[in-house]
Amino acid sequence: MTFYLVAGTGASTIPAVSTSHMPTKRARRYPSDTTDAEWAVIAPLIPTGQPGQRGGRPPVHARRDIVDAIRYLAHNGCVWRALPADFPPWQTVYDYHARWSADGTVNRIHNTLREQVRAAAGRNPEPSAAIIDSQSIRDAETVARTSRGYDAGKKVNGRKRHIAVDAIGLLLVVAVSAASVHDRHAGRALIWAVRACCQRVTLVWADSGYSGTLVDVAAALGVALQIVAKLAGQVGFHVLPRLCVR
Repeated sequence: MTFYLVAGTGASTIPAVSTSHMPTKRARRYPSDTTDAEWAVIAPLIPTGQPGQRGGRPPVHARRDIVDAIRYLAHNGCVWRALPADFPPWQTVYDYHARWSADGTVNRIHNTLREQVRAAAGRNPEPSAAIIDSQSIRDAETVARTSRGYDAGKKVNGRKRHIAVDAIGLLLVVAVSAASVHDRHAGRALIWAVRACCQRVTLVWADSGYSGTLVDVAAALGVALQIVAKLAGQVGFHVLPRLCVR
């Protein structure tokens, strides 16, 4: 199982950043472009130096243009080579994205924004409870067989994403496995990741797919796993308390 995003305490290992950025000269033309207000929030979290370089050379491309290019790709689902010509070269954008993912910049931006949203909602910036669930997704035949599997219950051949969110639905941890991996098995790694990265979390809600020995495993990690049972006489899909976040 691969963890693609883990929220938590790793931000302290990221190199110091500066609020001094080269101004952008691009016109704001795409829905995914940052507004001035959005850029003011995330600019202090983005390194100003060249990827992998310790000072010296001045920047060639405005960091806001790099961020907007990454947002454009995520928003439209295009390939790197299909980035519009008014963005920096796709190779440059890809390099920054890879570096910022590896050094923790992406996680720090995510964590900081989540903490601000929680504070604005009148909550502690760090969550004390989480909700876990999974979803099986069909993969194309071009996806390597070693990374996908068959979910007999959902009749899906592909992968499964395992997600942990806080009580208001903000993302904490994402993990991806073959669809054949049972929720209880993946739940062990998911709860461990939540507990390691969000140390205030001591309560996790889950559906009956996570029942059984996982309750004891969670307890050993200092987490109370509460299984939310189906409604009496339930047939088909129904919203269950604590399992439908808003």
